[in-house]
Amino acid sequence: MIDRHTLGIVPEKPHTAARGADGRIYYEEMITRQGFDGAFTYLYHLHPAPTSTRVRTSERGFAVPKVDREACEPLQRRLYDSGRVTGGSMLCYDRTPLFFNEHTTIWLAKPSVTDEVYFANNDGDELWYVHEGKARLESSCGFLDVASGDYVLIPRSMVHRWHPSGELRLLGVEGRSGFEIPASYRNVIGQLRMDAPYTHRDFIRPSAPVARPDEAVTGPSALLTKKRDAFSLHDLPRCPMDVIGWDGFVYPFAFPIERFQPKTGARHLPPTVHCTFVGSKVAIGSFVPRMLDYGKDAIPCPYPHSNVDCDEILLYLRGDFTSRRGVGPGAISFHPSGITHGPHPGAYEGSIGRAYTDELAVMIDTFAPLSATSQAANLEIAGYHNTWEP
Repeated sequence: MIDRHTLGIVPEKPHTAARGADGRIYYEEMITRQGFDGAFTYLYHLHPAPTSTRVRTSERGFAVPKVDREACEPLQRRLYDSGRVTGGSMLCYDRTPLFFNEHTTIWLAKPSVTDEVYFANNDGDELWYVHEGKARLESSCGFLDVASGDYVLIPRSMVHRWHPSGELRLLGVEGRSGFEIPASYRNVIGQLRMDAPYTHRDFIRPSAPVARPDEAVTGPSALLTKKRDAFSLHDLPRCPMDVIGWDGFVYPFAFPIERFQPKTGARHLPPTVHCTFVGSKVAIGSFVPRMLDYGKDAIPCPYPHSNVDCDEILLYLRGDFTSRRGVGPGAISFHPSGITHGPHPGAYEGSIGRAYTDELAVMIDTFAPLSATSQAANLEIAGYHNTWEP
């Protein structure tokens, strides 16, 4: 949640009769987090919130992640090619699970067609990184235009659908306990601090509510939901996008990765300076073009380390990575806890004197072990673990 935002028609006070110019009443709905103790948003509909006319187990839904022991063992560093993911179809039905634990699922997807139903993920927030392509996200809070280089956050249970403009390449993370701005980036009133790596202005919010009082609402009258990794299809009496106004903290937003500005120092700073979003036992980091360590005899290359409490995933997007060789755009590395990892041979020494890096990458650290799927095994590039040999 970033800050409070208001769009469209809202009454002066919550829980009061909101009426249009013709006297018709509008209907309030609330989205709440953490029961009634967390962030919330008021939605104002033209009609009462629709009740399903029919509910049934859905015959369609994306694959639920399942552990593949051969994809997890033996314990070693691994590399995957995200470009091998099959493209086409709709994001509501097709996404490829790579890794998961009880808190997090990590997907790849290549949708190219508008979702034919609305979707609400009741298991967690969805955080997507748009590797390639453009799209428009439609939700109860309006339209959000997104493009290559954007993170896109969709709150838990938010009714939405994707409208791709051609094929998209996406990396997705489901956070069962949600995603937040790191608390250290905010001051006591919740405003982003002046030394935070981004500002409120850097975030892109929905442009307007979908509905208008004097216009017919068009769209599917079906809603696909996911709860406990099971899919249900709800037939509705009308399109649910009849929201004419809303006010609150819970809404989808986009954040362009290159608006992130990490701290730099005389000596190498830990990866926490790249932290962009956090969840329960998961952190998302952004590696962007930046000046490197400037102190005398500084070694800009990341130091070898045994991070005994987290697994690390890195999606490489662009640039010359000081610590790795043989990786390019779309490669995904997996460095599990329990194995020391660091730069390839020669990278440590070769980084001395470098003043700038043009690298771009997304990092996912999970503080519970990840299990790999058979889908991940199908994307694996063999031999990565042995590339640390001199």
